[in-house]
Amino acid sequence: MGRRGRNNDIDVDILLRAYSIGLFPMADSADDPELFWVEPEVRGIIPLNDFHVSKSLAKAIRKRPFDVRFDTAFQAVMAGCAAEAPNRPSTWINTIIRDLYFELHQIGHAHSVEAWEDDELVGGLYGVSLGSAFFGESMFSRRTNASKICLVHLVERLRKQGFTLLDTQFTTEHLKTFGAIDVPKTDYAKLLERAVGVGNVDF
Repeated sequence: MGRRGRNNDIDVDILLRAYSIGLFPMADSADDPELFWVEPEVRGIIPLNDFHVSKSLAKAIRKRPFDVRFDTAFQAVMAGCAAEAPNRPSTWINTIIRDLYFELHQIGHAHSVEAWEDDELVGGLYGVSLGSAFFGESMFSRRTNASKICLVHLVERLRKQGFTLLDTQFTTEHLKTFGAIDVPKTDYAKLLERAVGVGNVDF
């Protein structure tokens, strides 16, 4: 993982510029008062035309276990992603990141997909949109399949709206089941340049 120097003098304009050239910020922990830039040598993406939904997940989706909504509880989704969980005892989402991405949300460049069970938020994901690219940041789940179903709805939305790139930053075994692949930084840069160059696509 390429890692650059720490920088706290980041505003939303700098953040969007960073995304446009393949950088994104992280913190070492939720209590870390600083951020650092990340530029992976190998980038994870999910090709939108090769997105895969397993038979078991498709069956679960048909039962409509959740009310899936977009952009109705962005801050709550970020809080869910930042919260400790059995499989995630720590997080890189600190206060600076929460504030920056909420500001991005307010100007239409960050979005959430939410799984609701009655009036309870039980899962979700959030990310950044720029041009025809969507950069997935984090997801959480408090019910079986909640975040997976949010990802399926995200991909459906991106396809419908004409997005061309779904960036996952890194690949995991979990994301690979949906078709995530690794691409070299040079190949990713070409995909990103085309996606950013088309002008902003409505989410």
